[in-house]
Amino acid sequence: MAAGLALAGAVRSTLGPKGLDKLLVDNQGRTMVTNDGVTVLRTAKVEHPIAKMIISASETQEKSVSDGTTSTVILCAELLRNAWYLVSQGVHPSVVSRGYSMAENYAMSELHSLKLEAPSMEVVRTVLEGKLNSESRELLSKLAVEAADSIYDEVSNKSDSTRVKKLQLTGNSVSGTKLISGLMVAKTCVHPEMNANLSNGNILLIDGGIERESLTSDVKIKVESTGVLEAFRKQEISRLENIVEKIKDHGIQLVVCRDGIDDEARESLYRNGILAYRRVEKNDLDLISQSTGASLINDVLSMRKEDIGKFTSTKQEQIGGVNYWILESQGKGATFMATGTTDEVVAEVERCFDDALGVACQMRTDPSVLPGAGAVYIALARSMRRFAETIPGREQLAIEAWADALEIIPRALAENAGMDPTDSILSLTSSQSKMGSTIGINHENKSFDCSVKRKVYDLFSVVSQIITGGNEAAISVLRIDDILWAQQDAEIPEDVQERLENPMA
Repeated sequence: MAAGLALAGAVRSTLGPKGLDKLLVDNQGRTMVTNDGVTVLRTAKVEHPIAKMIISASETQEKSVSDGTTSTVILCAELLRNAWYLVSQGVHPSVVSRGYSMAENYAMSELHSLKLEAPSMEVVRTVLEGKLNSESRELLSKLAVEAADSIYDEVSNKSDSTRVKKLQLTGNSVSGTKLISGLMVAKTCVHPEMNANLSNGNILLIDGGIERESLTSDVKIKVESTGVLEAFRKQEISRLENIVEKIKDHGIQLVVCRDGIDDEARESLYRNGILAYRRVEKNDLDLISQSTGASLINDVLSMRKEDIGKFTSTKQEQIGGVNYWILESQGKGATFMATGTTDEVVAEVERCFDDALGVACQMRTDPSVLPGAGAVYIALARSMRRFAETIPGREQLAIEAWADALEIIPRALAENAGMDPTDSILSLTSSQSKMGSTIGINHENKSFDCSVKRKVYDLFSVVSQIITGGNEAAISVLRIDDILWAQQDAEIPEDVQERLENPMA
C-alpha cells in the first residue's frame, strides 16, 4: 500500500488546471516537461509490482477514454489508505472488498442522475485546462472537435482517433498548428513529370513493390552465351510491362507501394498516365486502406476488382520546405500537424491534442457529461454516506471509507490551486447542500460556484471509468496479503549430487 501511496504522490501535484509540470530525464539525459499523468507514469522507472498494477489501471483508463489517468491513480491510492486503516482496526480485507464493491455499484447508479449535456467544444476545453497557454488551448480544442467530426462514421456511430495522422514540425510557433483534411505523407511521386493533382479516381495499394525479381537463395549462374543476360533483362522488363498493363486495364489512376519501383516500371507508369508513390510506411498504408477501402495486395497480376479503392483528390504541397503528398477520400481521414519552437514544445502540443481528440471522439459516441471542478465527486460522497447508513454490517465502514476517498480528487484540485484542502472540502460540501450538486471549485478566484455556469464539465465515460478502474485496482491490491519473490538458483540434480558425494557407490 505504501507503494501505491508513493506512486500517487508523484502525480498528485499535476492534477487540475493549476497542476504543476514534471521534468522527466531519461538514461541518455534527454528531458521532457509535461503534466500528463500517464506520460509521467509510463516514462518513470518503476520496479515495485504493486505500483505496476496501479500504472496498468491508469493505462487502461488512457486507452479507454483518453483522460482521467491521474485521477485513477490517486483515487486508487486513497482507497488503499482508507482500507488499511480499517484493516488495522480489525475489519477483514474481504469485508472491505465487499463494501467497496457495493459502493462502486451505488456510485455508478447515482452518476446517471447527475448526467448533463453540453457542446463538445466546452468539454474538450475543460480537458486542456492547465496545459499550454489559453490561445493554444483554444486552438487545439477547435482542431480536436473538427478532427472528431471529420472521421465520424455514421454506421458504427463512433469516431476512430487512429484515423488521424500526426506530424511534427519544429521552427514555427504553436499558432501554426493546423488540421489538414485527408492523409498527409512526406513523399513525392516517383516521376517528376507525373500529374500529382488528380480527383475522383481508383487507387491500388501494393504490400511490396514493382521491381525485378531477385533470387530467393544464393546461387551462381553460369552464362555460356552473350545473349542470355540480355534475354533475362528483356524477360524482366516484359514482366514489369505486364504489371503496368494490368494496372491500366483496371482503370487505376494512383498506385502506392511499400517497397520500390524500378526505373523501367516508373517510365511505363508515367507513359500510361498513372501516378505512383513508393516506399510508403506500413502504418501510412494501413491508414490509406481504411480511408479508401483498398486492400493491401502482394501480387498485382492476381488482384481482384474488390481490392481497388476510391479517392476523391490527391495533390502535392510544400510545407516548411518539405514536399507532402495529401490524399483525400470519402472514407474520411485527417492529418494533424503540430508546430512549435522546440522539439519539447511540439511533443507537448501533440500530447495535448491526443487528450483533446480522445475526449472529442468520446463525445461523438456518448455526449453525456457531469458537473466538473470536483463537483461530481463531492455529490457522490454526500450521497454515498447516506447510503452507508442503510447497510447494517461492517460493510458500512467500508462504504464510508469509499465516500471519504472520493474527496481526494477535489482535495487535490484545491491544494494545487493554493487553497486549504480541508477548508475547501468542508465549504464545498456545505455549498452543495444549499445550492445543489453542480457547485465546484473556482480556481481563478478561489471560491465555490456553479461549474455548469462556468462551462466546466467532466465527461461521463471518463468519471465512470475512473471509479471502476480505481476501485478494481484497489480491491486487487487489497486481496494480496504478501509478496513472494521467486528466486531460482542453479541446482545439481539429486542423483548427480549423490554420485559426487559417494564416488565409490
